[in-house]
Amino acid sequence: MELLNNLSLGFETAFTMQNLLYCFIGCLLGTLIGVLPGIGPIATIAMLLPATYALPPIAALIMLAGIYYGSQYGGSTTAILLNIPGETSSVVTAIDGYQMAKRGRGGLALFTAGMGSFFAGCVATLILAGFAAPLAEVAFKFGPAEYFSLMVLGLIGAVVLASGSLIKAVGMILLGLLLGLIGTDVNSGVARYSFDIPQLTDGIGFVSVAMGVFGFAEIMLNLEKKGSGESFLNKVTTLIPAWSDIKRMVPSILRGTTIGSLLGILPGGGAALAAFGAYTVEKKASKHSDEFGKGAIEGVAGPEAANNAAAQTSFIPLLTLGIPPNAVMALMVGAMTIHNIQPGPQVMTSNPTLFWGLIASMWIGNIMLILLNLPLIGIWVKLLKIPYRMLYPAILVFCCIGVYTVNNSIFDIFITASFGIIGYMFFKFGCEPAPLLLGFVLGPMMEENFRRALLLSRGDFTTFVTRPLSLSLLIAAALLLIIVTLPAIKKRREEVFTEEL
Repeated sequence: MELLNNLSLGFETAFTMQNLLYCFIGCLLGTLIGVLPGIGPIATIAMLLPATYALPPIAALIMLAGIYYGSQYGGSTTAILLNIPGETSSVVTAIDGYQMAKRGRGGLALFTAGMGSFFAGCVATLILAGFAAPLAEVAFKFGPAEYFSLMVLGLIGAVVLASGSLIKAVGMILLGLLLGLIGTDVNSGVARYSFDIPQLTDGIGFVSVAMGVFGFAEIMLNLEKKGSGESFLNKVTTLIPAWSDIKRMVPSILRGTTIGSLLGILPGGGAALAAFGAYTVEKKASKHSDEFGKGAIEGVAGPEAANNAAAQTSFIPLLTLGIPPNAVMALMVGAMTIHNIQPGPQVMTSNPTLFWGLIASMWIGNIMLILLNLPLIGIWVKLLKIPYRMLYPAILVFCCIGVYTVNNSIFDIFITASFGIIGYMFFKFGCEPAPLLLGFVLGPMMEENFRRALLLSRGDFTTFVTRPLSLSLLIAAALLLIIVTLPAIKKRREEVFTEEL
């Protein structure tokens, strides 16, 4: 009964004209950036963060959330019709979706992607609404030691689930933690790592780091790309699936929704990991495994359901524990901080209108997206014909204006440009910037809880292992690290043994 009352409050908040408008804008922008290759939700949200200053907190968060889960819808359109994944998580959809389009089944592939995303989004939002209150109650039992251990688990999870080199992922997290320490120490008032530069005494701005590493770096990378895939827009005919197609897609959508809902909650997880995981499961579970890579409908239904479910459930650890499980949620922490909202369980009690309004807006957003996605296919494909070299100067100008308006400081623009070059180098050297952003966000929070725990225990470091919940979280972190390092150690031993022979 309490859940129904909370949802009633949420829908009452979300159904105001202002919030409906910003939900629509978020969904439309999300679909657009999902369609445009290379410009993902991280870069877009980073670019739009300064614009949210002028908005009410609820409207700002509703719009940013719409951009995130809307991008999961839009990414499938060009993946299917042009073989150009607009979003990382749509790479998997392109494998079979594009083959379906080549066989004249592009309309069916788009319908499958849309319905899979819609169903998964609605179910995941229901899971978010159902589990939010119980998890928030648990979170109130957390002290500084438990929060520190939870953040350690989150960062270890980000390392474990990051693609590429384990050493590089660890290095990026440590670099993010160090960058987060720049500024004035809260306890002593001493400036740290400021190098006598007055502008650094307040620390590096979150917007500057996020927009530089993702926004500016993405623009430079996109300028290197040339050409596009063959369009199969003229082959989009009927959208209505046959009964045989329905029987194949429904179980895949259900499995994808389950996988995405679980992986979205994990630290370091997200839509891309869920999509790849769902595709692997579908390939093993399907009776038509020989069709995968040649146009299997399960190869579209499962991953599309998974990536949208993961996008919605990734809000669970953010809203209930205040811990961002991925880079997009780290940006959402930044957006909440901008509006003086402390993410965590207290949001539900201190600001229930915002909490439940955001959850209710996700249902409305999913309905908007299913109505938007299919009719606008023609417009999105025409938009892709605009040369990127004509778009990027305008994007850069608006980014610089946005960064400047945060503190009215030209220094922030130079910082953003510097991080843009650094971010570009990260991509070139195969270093993922997402762990750096997580480390940058969690670094000050970890330090604060670490020092607070030691103050409460009068300098006793054993407080982190004598408290049962804190100890459990640290053991879980250690197990995760062991699981990921064992295969690497085994592989290295085999290489050494081969070299000796």
